[in-house]
Amino acid sequence: MDKLIFTAVSGAERTLRAQQVHANNLANIETSGFRANLAIAATQAQQNGYGYDSMHLARTEADTIATRSGAVRETGRPLDVAINGGGYLAVQYGDGEAYTRAGAIDIDADGALSVHGHPLMGEGGPITLPPHQAVEIGTDGTISVMTEGATTMQTIDKLRLVNAEGAELTKNEAGLIVSRAGAPLEADANVTVRGRALEGSNVSAVEEMVAVMSLNRSFEIQMKLFKASDSMNEVGNRLIGA
Repeated sequence: MDKLIFTAVSGAERTLRAQQVHANNLANIETSGFRANLAIAATQAQQNGYGYDSMHLARTEADTIATRSGAVRETGRPLDVAINGGGYLAVQYGDGEAYTRAGAIDIDADGALSVHGHPLMGEGGPITLPPHQAVEIGTDGTISVMTEGATTMQTIDKLRLVNAEGAELTKNEAGLIVSRAGAPLEADANVTVRGRALEGSNVSAVEEMVAVMSLNRSFEIQMKLFKASDSMNEVGNRLIGA
């Protein structure tokens, strides 16, 4: 009976973890560029000696992300970009870089570009624009500005656009996308962007709600198994003591 208790408790714990993941997805359904998290779990045999061969626990593995694209909407803002296909924008994070699909680019008083406070990376590092009166981002990620007094656009830098095809992705503590292997992703000239537009979250409200309801039923079943195991232990103890 104790084997059933361990199985039920580990299953309930895994269910609660999965509920947290789906609740976070639902909370970010309106967040531009957000990538839904996927809760991954597997079974694990408990090997603590003789008599435990039949005991299996639920093991929560590192979360991964859904890579499908979200809906794109026009904004008309020159510093908004939506990534076409499976690419990502690179931003500076600590001593390295991380990646995002959020394309609402901010600019500070010094002309430095960033996304959610993280410096936006170009071909030569973090991008800083000179004083200008107009800015445009081309489909290849080229950033051009019209400086004060000029009559034509001048290319300043190019977005560092990467392709994560074939890479295992996860999120770091800041919610940015990184390679599970820890290595930076390679720049890809084939990745393009759509200017004056933003990609929405790729969270499906219907899928998330169905998943939450399924997890609720699973949790109820785990609790019933726990109570049944507890009852069987009580009966067994009375038989032994009789």
